[in-house]
Amino acid sequence: MKRNYKELFKFILFLTSLYAVTVSVFYLTATQAYRSIQCFDTLRKVMFVLLVPLLTKYVFQLACAPLYSVVERWGKKSRLAQPTPSVSVLIPAWNEEVGIIKTIQSILNTKYSNLQIVVINDGSTDMTHEKVTQFMADNHGEYPAGITIKYLNLSNGGKAQAMNRALVHATGEFIITIDADSVMDPEAITNFVEHFSSPSIGAVAGNVIVGNRKKPIEWMQQLEYLHGFFFKRADSLFNSVYIIGGAAAAYRKTVLQEVGDFDHNIITEDIEMSTRILKYGYKTRYAFNAVIYTEGPSEFKCLCNQRLRWKYGRILTFIKHRKLFFSFQAKHNPYLTFMLLPLAVYAELLLLAEALLLSIFFIYTVYTSDYLPLASVIALLSTIVGIQILFDPKRRFHRNLVLLAPVAWLIFFVMDMIEFQALIRSLRLLVTKKDLKWQKWVRVGILNKTCIENAAFD
Repeated sequence: MKRNYKELFKFILFLTSLYAVTVSVFYLTATQAYRSIQCFDTLRKVMFVLLVPLLTKYVFQLACAPLYSVVERWGKKSRLAQPTPSVSVLIPAWNEEVGIIKTIQSILNTKYSNLQIVVINDGSTDMTHEKVTQFMADNHGEYPAGITIKYLNLSNGGKAQAMNRALVHATGEFIITIDADSVMDPEAITNFVEHFSSPSIGAVAGNVIVGNRKKPIEWMQQLEYLHGFFFKRADSLFNSVYIIGGAAAAYRKTVLQEVGDFDHNIITEDIEMSTRILKYGYKTRYAFNAVIYTEGPSEFKCLCNQRLRWKYGRILTFIKHRKLFFSFQAKHNPYLTFMLLPLAVYAELLLLAEALLLSIFFIYTVYTSDYLPLASVIALLSTIVGIQILFDPKRRFHRNLVLLAPVAWLIFFVMDMIEFQALIRSLRLLVTKKDLKWQKWVRVGILNKTCIENAAFD
């Protein structure tokens, strides 16, 4: 109980501090008069020019995102009559004793009638093996009609190798991957499959939601995921979702057989695979209603290490598939090759200079008392977050984020700091040519039954 009060006090202090800063900006906007300083005016123009490419992309995606719902409603009519194809759900696990059974049970609860579950234990040293075998023994191999479970107990070889071994045993027409710290929404498999409306669609990204929400750092990740995944709606309109995370990914098996195995040389094998599928000319989509709840890191250091892995893996993916950038090949989407990928690299370059640029911006703001641009950004971002909460299929689950909407601008600054350290460390690894091993944080098992049941039927 004392621990709960301590966490509550930390959260109240955290939220109060953010609101105090935000309210101060609006107060200064209303009470301070703008003073023009020529040298700062020039700097302001330079900074605006630097931000124009990213602002253009941001506005374009915001404008396109509403069309996603229209296209989805139109396309759903033609998908409802499709039969139920066979699906294999792969669960790679390394030392996942805390959540592995909840993950398996959540997949069984989907009651999808043509389903194979493949659990891959990649040389775990904890009780993962015992937990899985005991679960299977308790059920005596009897599962809901049409569902089978296969268990592979391997020596440790890395996630990519585990996935490749599992693909050999996968019998489904479609392959879905989910992390062993995640929980699947009851309708997720059906919604994944519905989005494979054409043979040209090679992969579909699901909607990942951070399910643990006790600490400020967990709320921050929940907000970040909500904000980031919303823009996949625009990417999906142009069939160019190039980041399909393994926590919620679906693939057409024949496409995986064509493009080859998961790459064990890149630690983000999931991002590399989705980018490779696009390179082969296939389309990728986003299924906003294929929801997977995941457990985000609950400690700052663990979050930093997670983002290091993501950042470094994405850089290696860009290097491997550099020919996709500005590609004129007919099979490559210009939205991907001329906007998404180049601006992703440009954003990383700006991130390197962000500390300097932000310092200049805030010095300019204080010296000239020009708080209106900052206040406008805060108001706009708060509105956008509010809209994203409203249009998410699990908006009831995200109600807590209404408190964070007015201070989202500060939270994104904090997340940028985490991304900055990940970028610096990634570049160091790149220069020194050192490998990055899989990082794992301590699971706390916060994805409890009540939490998911309350969210599953919004």
